[in-house]
Amino acid sequence: MPVRYDPSLEQVQPDEAETIARIVGSLRKISETTFEDYGHAVRSVHAKSHGLLKGTLRVLDHLPPTLAQGLFARPAEYPVVLRFSTNPGDVLDDSITVPRGLAVKVIGVEGERLPGSEADTTQDFVMANAPVFAAPDAKTFAGSLKLLARTTDTPQALKKVVSAVLRGAETVVETFGGESATLKSMGGHPSTHILGETFWSQAPLRHGEYVAKYSIAPLSPALQALKDARVETSGRPDALREEVRAFFREQGGEWELRAQLLTNRETMPVEDASVAWPEEESPYIPVARILLPPQSGWDAERSREIDDAMAFSPWHGLEAHRPLGNIMRARRPAYEDSARFRGTRNGCPIHEPRHG
Repeated sequence: MPVRYDPSLEQVQPDEAETIARIVGSLRKISETTFEDYGHAVRSVHAKSHGLLKGTLRVLDHLPPTLAQGLFARPAEYPVVLRFSTNPGDVLDDSITVPRGLAVKVIGVEGERLPGSEADTTQDFVMANAPVFAAPDAKTFAGSLKLLARTTDTPQALKKVVSAVLRGAETVVETFGGESATLKSMGGHPSTHILGETFWSQAPLRHGEYVAKYSIAPLSPALQALKDARVETSGRPDALREEVRAFFREQGGEWELRAQLLTNRETMPVEDASVAWPEEESPYIPVARILLPPQSGWDAERSREIDDAMAFSPWHGLEAHRPLGNIMRARRPAYEDSARFRGTRNGCPIHEPRHG
């Protein structure tokens, strides 16, 4: 049976505020470094977008009561914005292969709001193409991030060499039936099509009266065919962006948004984001579909509208989808600081859209 949401599922550590301050400081250092390099402020993580897309999120009907919660309480359609990205805070050539992200903004959502988003009507989901977070908690992540901040200005030529070496190592690992999240996060992600990826929230959120992790997976056959499809990046610094544009120039796409309910406090921890919740105990179940028509996929005008003028955060949304766990708690001030930095430096106020 699904476990009902209770504040006791979270345990705030005595030094958590200090840890979060370190994370915010490291991310600010990345932002300041890249602003000095580019003369334009970009995100401190997931700086480079590869797809900027608009469509519709359709909540499925006939959901059971445990799934018909929050945004998914009743059948409805909402405008939606999708931003596909890669995770570094600097804008790199696509031959440097790194993990991918998907940020989703659902527009026109009514209901009790999370602190700081009371005036808005959006619900964001921030996802990555791995089911678990690379670090178990914010304190461990703070240490890794400090190292990342120091390497942000490393020349691209060196990063390309490192990425190629790690990609080769990852191929060896996969040949023997394994997969290394560490190698992939350091630059060893395979050179595959970003539209063929499945994305996960990694950390949990409230699901109304319950708790869930979320996933978005390709549903239409043309998107499913792109799973593990190789992309040639040599001599193509924006290869992923080009592939996304080529795909959506010819056709639309459909994804499925799925929820995995927390059913066991012991095997499904809230505070440790590095633990995968066993799907044999609680599978991911469809709750909505995302439908995108043919469109440009990426262009400069849409980049100004979405990359520069929008911010995505799991803290933009409903109280019914409150982010849970220390990784999620750290994201609130970190994302807020990043958005303020970009808005101030670029002279472009960050705002939440009220219509698609």
